[in-house]
Amino acid sequence: MASKMIRDVIRDTIDAEMARDDSLIMLGEDIVGGNGAPGGPEAIGGIWGTSGGLWAKYGPDRVIDTPISESAIIGAAAGAALTGKRAIAEIMFADFIGVCMDQIWNQVAKFRYMFGGKSRCPITIRMPYGAGYNAAPQHSQVIHQFVTAMPGLKVVMPTTPADTKGLLAQSIRDDDPVIFLEHKALYAVKGEVPDEDYVIPFGHARQVTQGDDITILATGMMVGFAEKAAADLAQDGIGCDLLDLRTTSPLDEEAILDSVERTGRLLIVDEAPPRCSLATDLSALVAGKAFSSLKAPIEMVTPPHSPVPFARELESAYLPSPEKIVAAAVRLMSYRKV
Repeated sequence: MASKMIRDVIRDTIDAEMARDDSLIMLGEDIVGGNGAPGGPEAIGGIWGTSGGLWAKYGPDRVIDTPISESAIIGAAAGAALTGKRAIAEIMFADFIGVCMDQIWNQVAKFRYMFGGKSRCPITIRMPYGAGYNAAPQHSQVIHQFVTAMPGLKVVMPTTPADTKGLLAQSIRDDDPVIFLEHKALYAVKGEVPDEDYVIPFGHARQVTQGDDITILATGMMVGFAEKAAADLAQDGIGCDLLDLRTTSPLDEEAILDSVERTGRLLIVDEAPPRCSLATDLSALVAGKAFSSLKAPIEMVTPPHSPVPFARELESAYLPSPEKIVAAAVRLMSYRKV
């Protein structure tokens, strides 16, 4: 197995899938790099460096630099997918989903349902998301809570290089629309990646750590924070069953409920503000289906109900952290069920 950064895994996986399937196209703003960029028209490969070399290899008919119009990107990708292509559409920042919400929510997500299952729309919508870059409120948000709530979409949130390869390949090959969320702060994370063809089925959480005291659920950058917290808690004899959800739709309810029924305590770490979030949805799931197993109230570690601050110190205070997760875990362990 090779060791790669997540941004390189994304590029290499798209490359492999484009070589495998001649019908696959890719659309997005500046994914070529922009004519006039030093070193040639595709020197950059997008501002995140996830598509370098693809334009030179597959040409402008398959790697399509688009105008700055998210609605045009998703609309064109959806139309292509409906008429026999597979499409990867990149939205440069997930925050811009509002510009193309009609195309995603009212069109892409509903095609199969509205046409009685007779149509398919194999489109993978890639969106970099999340805070940690001090990019201010309009370029630092999470959007998984919105898209998870939309029937008809599959929502994927990888956190490791190996999972990125397996889940992205599965997303591209899927016949339904997939929202593939890439945390900006994880692009440089490096790890071993299988060399062979590799796919991970949706709806299967990854067990990061095992423990009998507390179940911790997390996605994206929060998985790393939770893993550090779990290591710190283990030093004090508190065992954490940490699950990386991988996909929020479909959701691995079985793994979540099995873990909670064994540990009796649940701590959810979510980068979204608490109102109507993934954390509240998971809390309702467990409260409704595993209430009798709970030994303590459910804890949620989330940002406040506020826009993401710009200042480095404020952004750090806004986000969940390993320290906040440890504090919540200690509170959970302090409860004694009567």
